[in-house]
Amino acid sequence: MSSQFKVHIVEDDKTTRRLLENVTSMLGYDIKSYENGQQAWDAFQVERPHIVISDWMLPEMDGLELCRKLRESMKDSYTYFVLISAQKRSRPNLEAAINAGVDDFLKKPIGSDEIWNRLRVAERILNFNQQVKRLESLIPICCYCKKVRNDGDLWEQIEQYVNERTGADFTHSICPSCMDTHVRPQMESYKQSLKDKARATAE
Repeated sequence: MSSQFKVHIVEDDKTTRRLLENVTSMLGYDIKSYENGQQAWDAFQVERPHIVISDWMLPEMDGLELCRKLRESMKDSYTYFVLISAQKRSRPNLEAAINAGVDDFLKKPIGSDEIWNRLRVAERILNFNQQVKRLESLIPICCYCKKVRNDGDLWEQIEQYVNERTGADFTHSICPSCMDTHVRPQMESYKQSLKDKARATAE
C-alpha cells in the first residue's frame, strides 16, 4: 500500500481510534485523526483526504451527516468513505448509510485484518477512478484533418464537439503566425497573378 493516500480517522472512542491509527500507519498511509464529526468536516474542506474511516455515532456531527456533507462538496476528486458501526446491520441502517454515500462498512469490534481488507478495496477503487478520469480527459483527434471522435465513434469538427458539450460558440480568426505563414503569401501570389494577367492583356 502507498503513502500517497491520505486517510482521515474519525472516532471518539480512544481504544478504537488508536487501533485504526496503528494499523493504517503501519501500512504506510498519511493519517490524521479527529474525535468528532465537526473537526473532521473542517479538516476535510482544507485537506481533501482520499479515504475517511468514520464512526457512525459521533459528537457534534455523526458519521452519516459527515458523509452527506462530504458528498455534496466533492467536485473533481472522490473520497472513499468507510463507516464504523456497533449497531446490527439492519436493512434500514444499510439503506440510510448507502443513501448518505457510504462506500463500505466496518463493524465493532474491529480487527486489523478487516481494516487492511477495507483499505485494499479503497485503494483499488480510487486507482480505478483515477484511470477513468485520465481516459476521459483524452480526446481522440485526427492528426491530419483535426476532426474529433465523439462518444458515438463518429468524427466531427472540433467546433461542433466543443459546442455540444459546453454550449460555447466559436468566432474564427487568424493568428499572427498563420497570417505570416499562409495568408500573406497567398495574398501576394494572388496580386502577382492579377499583374501577370493585366500584363498579358496589354501585350
